Amino acid sequence: MTEKSEHQGLTVSDIIVRRLQDWGVARVYGYSGDGVNGLLDALRRANGTPTFIQARHEENAALMAVGEAKYGGTVGVIVSTQGPGAVHLLNGLYDAKLDGVPVVALVGQQHRSVLGSGYMQEVDIATLMADVAVYVAQVSSAEQIPMVIDRAFRKALSRRGPAVVILPHDVQSADAPEHPHEHGVVVTSATYSAPEVRSSSDQLRAAAELLSVGERPVMLVGRGAAEAKEAVIELAESLGAAIVTSLLGKPYVDESHPLVAGTMGHLGTTASAELLGECDGLLIVGSNDPWTEFYPAPGQARAVQIDIDPATIGNRYPVEVAITSDAEPALRSLLTLVRPRNRERWSSRVHDAVRRWHRIRVARAEVDADPLNPEAVVMALNVRLPGNAALALDVGSVVYWYARQLQLPPGVQAHVSSTLASMGCGLPYGIAAKLTDPARPVVVLAGDGGMQMTGIAELVTVASRWQDWPDPRFIVAVFDNGDLAEVSWEQREMEGSPRFPASQALPAFPYAEYARIIGLAGEAVRMRDDLGDAWDRAFASDRPYVLHFRTDPAVPLLPPLSTAGKKIDVMRAALEIERSEGGGMAARALHLLEEYVAIERDDSNGG
Repeated sequence: MTEKSEHQGLTVSDIIVRRLQDWGVARVYGYSGDGVNGLLDALRRANGTPTFIQARHEENAALMAVGEAKYGGTVGVIVSTQGPGAVHLLNGLYDAKLDGVPVVALVGQQHRSVLGSGYMQEVDIATLMADVAVYVAQVSSAEQIPMVIDRAFRKALSRRGPAVVILPHDVQSADAPEHPHEHGVVVTSATYSAPEVRSSSDQLRAAAELLSVGERPVMLVGRGAAEAKEAVIELAESLGAAIVTSLLGKPYVDESHPLVAGTMGHLGTTASAELLGECDGLLIVGSNDPWTEFYPAPGQARAVQIDIDPATIGNRYPVEVAITSDAEPALRSLLTLVRPRNRERWSSRVHDAVRRWHRIRVARAEVDADPLNPEAVVMALNVRLPGNAALALDVGSVVYWYARQLQLPPGVQAHVSSTLASMGCGLPYGIAAKLTDPARPVVVLAGDGGMQMTGIAELVTVASRWQDWPDPRFIVAVFDNGDLAEVSWEQREMEGSPRFPASQALPAFPYAEYARIIGLAGEAVRMRDDLGDAWDRAFASDRPYVLHFRTDPAVPLLPPLSTAGKKIDVMRAALEIERSEGGGMAARALHLLEEYVAIERDDSNGG
């Protein structure tokens, strides 16, 4: 009588699912197709461990997997069929690559026997994925499966990017093999241990000395400081340093602190631009922010950079002292080494710049617009956003209003497709945020462009899943201005060109009515006086809620004036051309541009 094998009756796909379980995967995102039939059947047999989350499109599934990695702090996993399914993954995989988050894609492929024949849906997936992925492997034998899955996870985690495993159909459905202990068979385990990276004491002492001698220090804080929030504040207080953040670093700093000057860059605050323009010392912590024109001028400031990735150090600004380390231990060491100083004049300048910025942002939100000022919409959310919420941002002008107007309660997660800046990420990210913790409220801030790319479709996903959530609060705030406003204002500012309506104008869509049709709740909002009550109704709703805010595309997207130079004149000239060509919003945009400029300039005389 022969001994029963532990794999008897199992397929290779069953082994894949077991390996996903070993790696602690709770969910896989995807869309079905015959290229992954074997894997889908194994997921069915696994009875929801992991759960399969069906998106409306493979691109959206990939963005959800990125969201899983960002909100859940784990590896996001996607399942996709061959051919068009694989091609559709690319946008989400590039989002993972450029924002440095771990994702594993399990991609189907035609039978091995037909590869190279030009078979239906046959695509050279390995070549397709070569640029985006940190690891690509096409499985050619059943014995490879555990090793390839394990390497994919370890590569995704260690190199912080997407890994791709290509699964021919016949391999998926093959019998699960035994793994004899012999030459040619590699036996691996589902384990990963992150390294603890610390810098040398000599580098830390050199950094402390540099930071101690400057008169006007600024700390630029990115998402690499996510686990060092308290140390950031303590070091800033010891140095008397201003704190500015990258867009990705914004959630990890308490913006109510008097030393925090807000987000940097084109979408940043006047305070951040002014203080970066005046500093003589710069400490960059876990940031690779690309807005290099908003850094101090080269040679103006002596710089120290802390980053876990040595390839990032010196990537955006000339650095004198490089500290390759996790942020928390490096900052704690610097706290013991820097010489605390009373930089009274600089501290006073920082406090004045921060207070002035808060006056400016309040004044901007109070400017009348037609119908709604989008800054007022976000301002109304400020006092209503729960401390346990998660925020998902789509890409577009809404990111400006978030960066400038929303002060996140400490601990609230907020994510956006940052480096790739892919429109359409908002709803997929929001769904992933909710699934990683269904007991917390989620707010999605999206423009009409992002909603029309992916959001309308993914509301169907929300409608199909929300009744399983212990907290049904899932609010989608649609900033509908009928325009690709960020691009319109970029054309005016960067090219001196008028808006091109055939390219920029967006068709109307009844977002709130659509939400009600599919079983959600929602309302359209056009009046400033209704903003607070509308947010309150959304947070009190017993089901997901779509707030359709009718916002004004003429509200300008200005860079901080201290960096604008001649750009304001260029924008005026472009708007004058628009007005001469009969552009309907040009006169209002000119008026609002002048009002915004006046607010910032006049406040230099304010209290």
